[in-house]
Amino acid sequence: MNKDQLKGSAKQAAGKVQSGVGKATGSVEQRAKGALKQAEGSAQKAFGDAREEVDDAADDARADRRDRH
Repeated sequence: MNKDQLKGSAKQAAGKVQSGVGKATGSVEQRAKGALKQAEGSAQKAFGDAREEVDDAADDARADRRDRH
């Protein structure tokens, strides 16, 4: 797990809480801010997931190259 995955997941959770607080208090602004934070977190986590896959593929390629020599 990389830092983008961790930070993205944390933003998603914080956004969900903020949105829930906004819903409970009737604050449209807090609900919107929470939804935006959730979306930012989703995007950052997706970037981290992609980065992780690229790193794994690079590791596999290096291992294959070592095995052939």
